[in-house]
Amino acid sequence: MIVIIGSINMDLVLRVPRMPLPGETITGGQFRTIPGGKGANQAVACARLSADSVKVAMVACLGDDAFGTELRAALRTDGIDDSHVTTIPNTASGIASILVDDNGQNSIVLASGANAELSPAHIDAARALIEQARIVVLQLESPLPTVIHAIKLAHVLGKTVVLNPAPAQALPTELLGQIDYLVPNEIEAAMLAGVPANGIDIDKDSDDQIADIIAKLRANGSSNVLVTLGEKGVYAALAAGSTHFDAQAVKAVDTTAAGDTFIGGFVAALAEGCSEADAIALGQRAAAISVARVGAQTSIPTRQEVTN
Repeated sequence: MIVIIGSINMDLVLRVPRMPLPGETITGGQFRTIPGGKGANQAVACARLSADSVKVAMVACLGDDAFGTELRAALRTDGIDDSHVTTIPNTASGIASILVDDNGQNSIVLASGANAELSPAHIDAARALIEQARIVVLQLESPLPTVIHAIKLAHVLGKTVVLNPAPAQALPTELLGQIDYLVPNEIEAAMLAGVPANGIDIDKDSDDQIADIIAKLRANGSSNVLVTLGEKGVYAALAAGSTHFDAQAVKAVDTTAAGDTFIGGFVAALAEGCSEADAIALGQRAAAISVARVGAQTSIPTRQEVTN
């Protein structure tokens, strides 16, 4: 079993020709509401990209609004166990306001809503579920004390812990030693390593630059680090060595859930006992398909689509 602990949002997606400047009003295009949230996206990706024998469950919070009802139904449609997805009374579900430009790049603003109510008590209540898991996956759209509590519990129970440290924020150094796979993008990796956000050239990433950042993370206790680089692929520093995995060439339409899709494919393959290299390859193939589609969960492919 794979257990995902994290956020569930309704994405309010608006297509724009370009990102507006501060104080500027522009006319947008199509507007859609699409189930999202990094936690739910990764849960859906795990469910769609796993073999039938691998079960997926979520620990999360929803509001008691119409979005909450719709978001729970979306999880169930993908066969995700929602028995530990708690509805919080008199609270709005989380939302994400997303602008997507003509180049497929996005700009996102979150309102946490019920996601902010996920507490260590919810994690303790789900202990029996976590005990059944092989892999536990987390992100940082939930309250940090809850994430820390969940990681410590999963680590004590001997589970493989995967953390996607997004949105990026400072983490206790001792926590990194309890994470089996840290999966940031290049900006998140730089911030965790104490490198200024402008200290990494996104347009001219080099393996040496990424390796330097990863070395800092490993010095702080991270054992396996996978830095996702978008169209430049993935740089993986694993126990077996460091490798740069090139990305597939693809025309990006919307990159909203590409990182979540990669993590879902990677974790799904690990849960089946695949090698790390094969797990990375599956995640990359799935992410390449997702960026050619619009939306978060609407863009995530199935295992059949990836393997055909």
